[in-house]
Amino acid sequence: MNRKFVSKSNYVLRKVLNKEENLDILKDMIESILQIKIKKIELNPYLEKKKQNLPAEENFGIADVRLEKADEEELNVGIQFVDGYHVITKMLIYYAQIHANQLEYDKDRKVAKTVTINFVDFDFLKQPNYHQKISMAGKENPEALVNNIEMHVIELGKFKETLDVFINKEKAWVSYFRGKKVEEICANYPIIKKLDEKLMEYWNNEVME
Repeated sequence: MNRKFVSKSNYVLRKVLNKEENLDILKDMIESILQIKIKKIELNPYLEKKKQNLPAEENFGIADVRLEKADEEELNVGIQFVDGYHVITKMLIYYAQIHANQLEYDKDRKVAKTVTINFVDFDFLKQPNYHQKISMAGKENPEALVNNIEMHVIELGKFKETLDVFINKEKAWVSYFRGKKVEEICANYPIIKKLDEKLMEYWNNEVME
């Protein structure tokens, strides 16, 4: 994994990315991984509001955002790194938290479908592909709430760098998170370079809290 954020991955990236000035980074990351086009994106206040009530070992989440796609569908999206303990439980709890946080919105807006992106630095699922989408759908009742449950699992260890990391934005992001070909990727993708610089700035100015 990229050493710039390996220490308490969620904590470091949350400190860097949960700022209005860095929404463009989150937008690009989400668009690349979910293969969607985002029309509008904004931070949800959930993580910051709840951080004082979470135990240190429950550093859930990098970011929690509300977005509107180009087709005007709204999504609630959460991103987290998951370590090797109680993986399924952590994914489900995180999904539930990100979905339920919509009850705390200050504005009157409908509850949207929730999607979570889960990065793991080890082999977890049996499938050979590094990116898997886990969804729950009921064939008998296609309108059931369960149809809205969607979790993406990115297994960094299964990803193999090839030449197309420079022409495929999702692969560029995954390779960056692995800490591979970082200089080349930053040279080709300014938005990833911006995150890299923000992380370097964080570590250069990091103080004990």
